[in-house]
Amino acid sequence: MKLSVVIPAYNEALNLPDTLNAFYDELISVGIDHELLVVNDNSKDNTVDVIAQLQQRMPTLRTIFNEPPKNGFGYAVRRGLEDFKGDCVAVVMADLSDDPKDLVKFYNAMVTQKVDCVFGNRFMKGGQVFDYPKEKLYLNRMVNNMISFAFKLRYTDCTNAFKLYSRATIEGIKPFLAPHFNLTVELPLKAVVRGYSFTVIPNSWRNRKHGKSNLKIREMGSRYFFIVMYCLIEKYFSRGDFNKKWE
Repeated sequence: MKLSVVIPAYNEALNLPDTLNAFYDELISVGIDHELLVVNDNSKDNTVDVIAQLQQRMPTLRTIFNEPPKNGFGYAVRRGLEDFKGDCVAVVMADLSDDPKDLVKFYNAMVTQKVDCVFGNRFMKGGQVFDYPKEKLYLNRMVNNMISFAFKLRYTDCTNAFKLYSRATIEGIKPFLAPHFNLTVELPLKAVVRGYSFTVIPNSWRNRKHGKSNLKIREMGSRYFFIVMYCLIEKYFSRGDFNKKWE
C-alpha cells in the first residue's frame, strides 16, 4: 500500500529540510512505499530552491504549486488531496511538529486493523505535547470537548491535522468546503458522519523551531463553527444519503 504525505508549505524554507529529511529517512528505513508531496502555497521565500536541492537525494519527493488567488492552508491541502498518487494519504505540517515515527504507527494500524482512517490523539494516554502555547492549549481542549459532546464521540483531538485517510475515504467525503484551517475539522467529521471506520492512537506534537504559525485563532472561530454546524446538519438531517454504503 503506497503512502502519500501531503505537506502544505507557505514560507517554510527554514523548516522544510528538517521535516523532509526526517520523514524521508524514517519511511525509507522501514521500507514503506511512499511519496512526499509538498504543496507550495505561493511562498515568497526560497522554498522552490530548497525543494529542488532536497530532490537530489529524495527520489520520492515532488512538489506542486497552489496558484493564487485561492491560497491558504485549507486550499493548499485540498490541492494536495486532488493530486496525491498513493492508496492512503496523511496531512503533515511543514514545521516538523508531527513525528515521523507516529506516521509509521498510523500506517501500520491502517494495514493491520483494516480501517478507513487513523486519527492521532495528542492528549490521550501515551500522547505528548511539547512547548504548546497555554492560550492555544486551553482553547484547543474546550473546542475539542465541545465537538466530542455534539457528535457523541469519544475522540477528543479533532482539530489535529495529523491524520491518515484511505483514498476511498478522501473520495467519499468530497466535495470539500473549508478553505482555511477549519479543513482539519471537516475531514474527520465528514468521515465519521458518513460511516467510515477509524481507529485512534496516541501521537506527539512539538512546537516549531522557525517562524510563526499561520493560524490566526481570532479569525477562525466562526469558520470552525460553520464547519461543525454543517457536519452536524448532515449527521442528523441527511438521512444517510452521503454514507459509505452508497459508494
